[in-house]
Amino acid sequence: MFYIFSRWVVRTVLTFLYRVKVYGLEHEPPDGPVILCSNHRSNLDPPLVACYLQRKVHFMAKAELFNIPGFSHLIRHYGAFPVTRGGMNMETLKNAIQIVKQGNMLVIFPEGTRQKSGKLGEGKKGAASIALRGGAKIFPVAVIGEYKLFRPMKVVYGKPFDAAEAVAGEPSAKQGDVLTEKIMSSIQQLLDEYS
Repeated sequence: MFYIFSRWVVRTVLTFLYRVKVYGLEHEPPDGPVILCSNHRSNLDPPLVACYLQRKVHFMAKAELFNIPGFSHLIRHYGAFPVTRGGMNMETLKNAIQIVKQGNMLVIFPEGTRQKSGKLGEGKKGAASIALRGGAKIFPVAVIGEYKLFRPMKVVYGKPFDAAEAVAGEPSAKQGDVLTEKIMSSIQQLLDEYS
C-alpha cells in the first residue's frame, strides 16, 4: 500500500511540475519478465518512467546512494539495488537477471549515463544481455523534454517485443549487439514520432 500511495504522490507532483503528458500506457505488459529501456536525460527519469505504470518496477541505483542513512532503506523498498560507478559487475548482473527471471519489471537506461545534449547516446549491451538471459520482453520508453518547471514533457511507452524473437537466427556471438541496436532504434522511433 505504501508503494501505491507514494507512486500516486510522485505521479501527482511530477505531472504538476512538468506538465507531463503520457502516451502508450496500454502497451504495459501486465505480467512476466520485462526490461523497460528508456533514454536518460535526468536523475528524475527513474521515478518519471515508473510512476505511471501499474506494475512495481525495480531499478539500479548508484552504490553511493546506499550509504545514506534512511535513504538506503527507502530506495530498497522501491526496488532499487546498487550498481558501482563504471558499469555492471558480475554481482550486479546476476542480481538483475534473477529479478527478471522472477517475473519482475526492471528499468534500465541502456546509454549508461545521462545525455545532456538531448540526443540519444550509444547503447551499451547490459540491457540486451539481461533480457536474453532472463527471457524478458523489451519495453521501450522515450522521455521527451528538458525538466523545466511548468514546461511540457512527454513520456511515451512503446510496444514491447520479445528479446529472443528479435535476435532469432542471429549467431549467439552477435545477439547482444543486434538486440542493443534494436532497443536503441525502438527508443529513437518514439523520440522521432513524438518530439
